Amino acid sequence: MKRENRTMRLCWIGAALLALCACGGRESSTATAPAATTPPRDAPPAGVLVAPAMQQRWGVTVGPPSRGTSAVAITLPGVLRLNEQRTVQITSLLEGQVVSIGADLGDPVRRNQVLIRIHAPALAQARTAFLQAAARSELASREYDRGRMLLQQEAIDQKELLRRKAESDNANTEFGVAESHLHSFGLDQAAVDALLRRARQPGEGNRHDELADPYLDVVSPIDGRVVARDVIVGQHVEPERTLFTVTDLATLWAVLDAREADLPYLSAERAVRIRTSVYAGRTWPGRILHVGDIVDEQSRTVKVRVDTPNPGLLLKPNMFVQGEVADAVSTREVLTVPVEAVQTINGESVVFVRLGADRFVPRPVELGDRTGDRRTVVRGLDELDVIALTGAFNLKAELLKSSLAGQ
Repeated sequence: MKRENRTMRLCWIGAALLALCACGGRESSTATAPAATTPPRDAPPAGVLVAPAMQQRWGVTVGPPSRGTSAVAITLPGVLRLNEQRTVQITSLLEGQVVSIGADLGDPVRRNQVLIRIHAPALAQARTAFLQAAARSELASREYDRGRMLLQQEAIDQKELLRRKAESDNANTEFGVAESHLHSFGLDQAAVDALLRRARQPGEGNRHDELADPYLDVVSPIDGRVVARDVIVGQHVEPERTLFTVTDLATLWAVLDAREADLPYLSAERAVRIRTSVYAGRTWPGRILHVGDIVDEQSRTVKVRVDTPNPGLLLKPNMFVQGEVADAVSTREVLTVPVEAVQTINGESVVFVRLGADRFVPRPVELGDRTGDRRTVVRGLDELDVIALTGAFNLKAELLKSSLAGQ
């Protein structure tokens, strides 16, 4: 009985070893089997092999691109900028605390509209100093006028009159300085005159504290729109910090990049048509304000500033645009190929470049204008390249067929 049990255990062990070996063999064969590879869908298309005899049957002829001259309109790429002559950065001329704000980002504002009110103790001091200087000036002037009358009556001598005149001149100078301080804080002449009239009204002479208003109203100096705001109510502001930027968007500047070869066609006041891909088929008239004086060392271009009216405010600062110089055509050397040499693969324009006697590889190209049955190639080809001038459609069909067969 014991011998039978032992025999059965040995049989089970042997069977288990055989199963493990079988599994290991399968794993080994799986591990060493070559993995199927699928080319990525976006990979560039491979070349196509076409025997010379087949090229003749398909009507494939080869040759280099043609080099020649082409008359093209001068088109300058660029970007829209704010019109700096109609843009203001608004700051507080005094230190203080923001009490209220009269406009928000994107709001249209009018000239002299209050944008921000600031509690500025220094303004109260300046107004008080101005009213005191005005009072001293008026008093000194009356004393001098009275002195001239007394001199005629021989009630005072010439020396006393000169003393009174000197006091009057000094008081007038102090009054002028005090008034200048108020102007430097943003008060125009009308506001200063109104303050002085109030002070001279009967009953106002002893109320300088009420007239010395500590609130500074910061206004917009132009009609426009708020394009930047960096202030909140309750904030403590310092002079020279920009609180608002207001600009008149009715006109913008198109800053264009002109090549050196374009410079003979560019001058101040010349008309330019502005285009943008955002509004296809539409143009905006402009005129050249300034042609730059320096050629950029890296791009070899010159900045051209164009004044561009913006009715309806459709154009936005920082938009990319193109400027077409009206009635200006330059002659340039270009590479051209037959129209039938250009094919489209995956939405990209390509030409077939021959590499060897029977291999053609599609190469992406950037195209320019079409003239007759030829197409300008802006980028992607060299005049030493040999390309399929005719029969390119058959090469494309063979390439696509090979790609589908490989999937």
